[in-house]
Amino acid sequence: MRISVVLPAKNEADGLRRTLPALITLFPEAEVIVSDDGSTDATAAVAREAGVRVVSAPYSMGNGAAIKRGARAATGEVIVFMDADGQHDPAHIAALLAPLGAGFDMVVGARDASGQANRGRGLANDFYNRLASWMTGHRIADLTSGFRAVRASKFREFLHLLPNGFSYPTTSTMAFFRSAYPVAYVPIPVAQRIGTSHIRPMRDGIRFLLIIFKIATLYSPLKLFLPTTLVFFGAGLGYYAYTFSTMGRFTNMSTLLFSASVIIFLIGLISEQITNLTYRRD
Repeated sequence: MRISVVLPAKNEADGLRRTLPALITLFPEAEVIVSDDGSTDATAAVAREAGVRVVSAPYSMGNGAAIKRGARAATGEVIVFMDADGQHDPAHIAALLAPLGAGFDMVVGARDASGQANRGRGLANDFYNRLASWMTGHRIADLTSGFRAVRASKFREFLHLLPNGFSYPTTSTMAFFRSAYPVAYVPIPVAQRIGTSHIRPMRDGIRFLLIIFKIATLYSPLKLFLPTTLVFFGAGLGYYAYTFSTMGRFTNMSTLLFSASVIIFLIGLISEQITNLTYRRD
């Protein structure tokens, strides 16, 4: 089983100086690819000095874009994705590869609370995990972990779904569950990153909020639209009961709420059909 290791990197020269030697020592036969996302430091030079393959972009396109370039360039049957900032220890790759032999198509390294950048990020990730677990009906231990091993052929089926920015782990995880490709989780410790994070809470806060809706629409839109429909219908029914008992009237507001519930339900049905077409494989 030939292995390719893809490390998306943007200005991660210091992290690569620590990660690449250990990776090459532990897996000398593996294909190592550094997907350089338009770095302005010595990221590409450090990678070439280490003797690994470099796939560079002329300007920064985002973490997801770097993942896609690396996945297209990889020649291995299995692709291991790991961060280039020193958080992920190459020694844990073996633990990710083991479940693949048991029939899993994706194995994710799950962080504990100590592996989160801060308490706010930890609470957000816990919320994402719970939401995704409810959507899929499977326990998801770490939805946003970037340390994972996948079967290359299965992963490439969903490259068109992956965003160019952050959240490729979310999208790929939900796509695998939606397509009935088995996913396993392996607990792993992570170290503090070298350098500064490229995630900005204010700038990326709305993006991560949109991930919540993307999780639902990627997997089963009706699980989002149906509860919303029931809320509007219940509100309309409750308001009608109130106005009828107090004024003997059926008001415009009740009509509006009932109409909104029907429209939301129909949009959910259409979204469900679009989702089915998205995952269709002829």
